[in-house]
Amino acid sequence: MSYEKVWANRPNLHASEIKKLEKDGLAIFNDVPFYAENGFGSIPREEWDSFKFAGLYLQRPKEAGYFMMRVNIPSGILTNGQVETIAGIARDYGRNVIDITVRQAVQFHWLRIEEIPDIFNRLEHVGLSSAGACGDITRNIVGNPLAGIDKDELFDTTEIVKDIYNFFQRNEEFSNLPRKYKLSISSNLYNASNAELNCASFIPATKEINGEYVVGFNVKVGGGLSARPYLAEQLDIFVRPEQVKNVTIAITTIFRDNGYREKRHHARLKFLVADWGVDKFRDKLFELTGPLPTKGEDASKGWKAGYFYGIHEQKQEGVFYAGFHVPVGRLHANELFEIARIAREYGNGDIRTCNSQNFIIPNVPREKVEELSQQSLFESITTNPQSFIGYAVSCTGMEYCNLALVETKARLRGVATYLDEHLTIDVPVRIHMVGCPNSCGQRQIADIGLQGVKLKSDKGMVEAFELYVGGTLLNGGKFNEKLKGKVNADALQDVLLSFLTFFKDEKLLSETFYEFVGRVGIEELQNHFTQILAEVLV
Repeated sequence: MSYEKVWANRPNLHASEIKKLEKDGLAIFNDVPFYAENGFGSIPREEWDSFKFAGLYLQRPKEAGYFMMRVNIPSGILTNGQVETIAGIARDYGRNVIDITVRQAVQFHWLRIEEIPDIFNRLEHVGLSSAGACGDITRNIVGNPLAGIDKDELFDTTEIVKDIYNFFQRNEEFSNLPRKYKLSISSNLYNASNAELNCASFIPATKEINGEYVVGFNVKVGGGLSARPYLAEQLDIFVRPEQVKNVTIAITTIFRDNGYREKRHHARLKFLVADWGVDKFRDKLFELTGPLPTKGEDASKGWKAGYFYGIHEQKQEGVFYAGFHVPVGRLHANELFEIARIAREYGNGDIRTCNSQNFIIPNVPREKVEELSQQSLFESITTNPQSFIGYAVSCTGMEYCNLALVETKARLRGVATYLDEHLTIDVPVRIHMVGCPNSCGQRQIADIGLQGVKLKSDKGMVEAFELYVGGTLLNGGKFNEKLKGKVNADALQDVLLSFLTFFKDEKLLSETFYEFVGRVGIEELQNHFTQILAEVLV
């Protein structure tokens, strides 16, 4: 190795850290052929967790031997061959299931160890990889799904993201980080990458330097969710596009060499930034990069939460993109094959995945737009979804995840559909559902966040939800606040209908849910929520 593991002799290292010192996480790729040949029973239990560095987690129940695999898609940009490969893997090995994640990646389920080498080969053949999609390593780089075609981007970030992603792929100098490490790089003016949620984010900015108007990035560090969420804080630096790679390497190096490794729940970069403060972090950064200009003028205009529904003209004249809704992010192989065909016939074959768990077909000539929109597939996967299902985000949930306490995807789809059947509001309401405190469904930034818990009842422990209100990433972000009380899962749709009817009846014209929470206040919302729970329990 070309670097020193300066943390190796720290006292009280977590057991996982000692294991990583003995064997790098990426070494699991060398072991997969043996395990594949000899079956799941040949994998020692203590090695189960190591598969995360190859993008693999065991599904619930672990002993059954089925894996979830996550595949990186930097900026969400996929070629047609890559789309068909993903669909083929799901068809052949994954019981036809494909999930789009809130970080633009895709996930398979039901994979067996015997099948993994062929899946790796198929992915590699089309330039895809699961390496680093999970584990204590640089994860999929979130970016602007419209990079290169976006009227609302400061400049094209496609090659920047690609270069940095390729640098970190299977790079053993950065494969032993204290915990997961999430990057976002986007010049979209409406924060398409949810910058404040990432360990390090590059956001569009401009600056006058020596009389020259320069476009580039401001930088935020220390974001992250889970049980102790933090919004990323801004460093007082401005970074030109050609400097992004070196600055990213420097930030990652600081995390690698200084991040906490004693307690797993305290090992994310957000804790180091919170303890050091941004000034100390910037000074440490300068030791590696040299001085950088002070921050530029933020070019952002707002936040659209990664939604791109409808038909929109690209920056290229006469060419359009179509933004489609995928209910709670779940597709099936036959649907994805059909999407690939349609993208070939009406666009250039590419599709783009969004962190709202949706997708885009780009590069559609004007004369093909109408015919594209008339494809029968798009009766269910639509460019104009109903309000509640169209803004419903869900984690994997107890169906597959060992950490989840409740079922999520099918439940949220049913709840959102029920709300759409019974209520119409003049603004969307973003509802995010998560099965545990890890918040893979980004509950904290939702208008209404639903977090799964267990509730004691006369029937024993049952599935239930806590309710949080008023999340946003506007103006630097604000996490939603918890209302007291738990909702039995069976009563969830009725409670939400009553709660949202109150919102509809009391809101101002065009007032968003976030604005409503700010105007009415948590106390009033709590009173109404408590009243609804009392009525439901009668």
